[in-house]
Amino acid sequence: MLLPAGESMSYARKSVHDMNAHHPIAIVGGGPAGALAGALLAEEGRDVLLFDEKLAWEKPCGGGITHKALRQYPFLADAGSESNPVEHCELISPSGQRVRFQMQHPVAIFSRLALNGLLLERARRAGSEVAARVDVRHERVTRISGTAGNWQLFTPQREYHASYLMIAAGARNSFRSQFLSPISPSDLMVTAGYFIPGRSSVMTIQFLKGITGYIWVFPRADHVSAGIAGKMGETSTAELRGILEGWLGENGFSLDLDGARFYSHILPSFRAQTFDKLEVCGEGWAMIGDSAGLVDPITGEGLYYALRSAEMCASALLVGRPDEYRERLKEEVLAELKLAARVSQRFYNGQIFGDSVLERIVSLTAQSASFRELMSDLFAGIQGYRDLRSRLYQILPAVMAEGLGGAMGWRWNKSAKFAIDPVAE
Repeated sequence: MLLPAGESMSYARKSVHDMNAHHPIAIVGGGPAGALAGALLAEEGRDVLLFDEKLAWEKPCGGGITHKALRQYPFLADAGSESNPVEHCELISPSGQRVRFQMQHPVAIFSRLALNGLLLERARRAGSEVAARVDVRHERVTRISGTAGNWQLFTPQREYHASYLMIAAGARNSFRSQFLSPISPSDLMVTAGYFIPGRSSVMTIQFLKGITGYIWVFPRADHVSAGIAGKMGETSTAELRGILEGWLGENGFSLDLDGARFYSHILPSFRAQTFDKLEVCGEGWAMIGDSAGLVDPITGEGLYYALRSAEMCASALLVGRPDEYRERLKEEVLAELKLAARVSQRFYNGQIFGDSVLERIVSLTAQSASFRELMSDLFAGIQGYRDLRSRLYQILPAVMAEGLGGAMGWRWNKSAKFAIDPVAE
């Protein structure tokens, strides 16, 4: 358990039990954020009520867990049979320029069904080991009333009481407007995808012209998650689905619509001004994960931030200072995501050296070993945005030198797409 320096676990247990201990902490949402928060609280003896109508369920996301997340949460790395470690990545620019490279740190790709199930089972076990009660309720919370210390949660089955309320039910959960303003459509991303039977060993990212988003192909343990993401209001779900289906057919995927499963989902993709005024907690309540909007506006990656926010919130509760969640999140997570939001438009729509940023990123990845190492660290989550500029300046001489030499190794293939000459590799 993450605690501030100098805090003892005995003090943490005493403080959290002082907070109206006869009521449990209620967590609305049993995804990765809610399940991990429940496990961490139960490990320290706190009773938890965890509500999710669907419990473990699928989403059309890749389900990639970065090296940074695996290092922070080793139990995910130990669940090897539930994930597919992927070492190779292919990037494709809007014009069709391609590069494939080996990542220094593999990405562990889970199905969301397997990941959620793993975390929910961990929460159940955590309570039994310390005589705390983790009551996982397969029920939909329809209404919340009351105040801090005595919340009332209503489901079609019955009424529950809680001392503290954690919302972990996604970006468009029905309770957000009760505590905060609803998320604007300008701060949302639409995703659509298929789960296709089969196996692959390469994670593919296809950037798209005129769309603030991309196509992905993530190989899971026993199927492939192929999807597309775009800013809400730019392109409709139906249009995104059509683009994805066309791309899959052009790239050798046998898309049998009777065998593949289609899904769509909404993700937060906050603008910088939204992060500037973001509130994540108040008197007796907090929001974690997607409910708080903690998703990278460039990549759409939110699993690490979901888990980290759950850990921060649970830790603050366990030392009896729930407001510390806001401050710690602001310092570590929001600063990073705010910078990503500022960069996002330039990343997808900007120009550099007479070409689009996306075209330059793919060509530099192909031509420069130093730039490939940088991209590998970005995919691993160990290269953040805040020190990205300084690293780019540091490697610029090597990138320029490698790019000049690497340009001699390009050849055109028959479909007018770039490929790397194997000799140059």
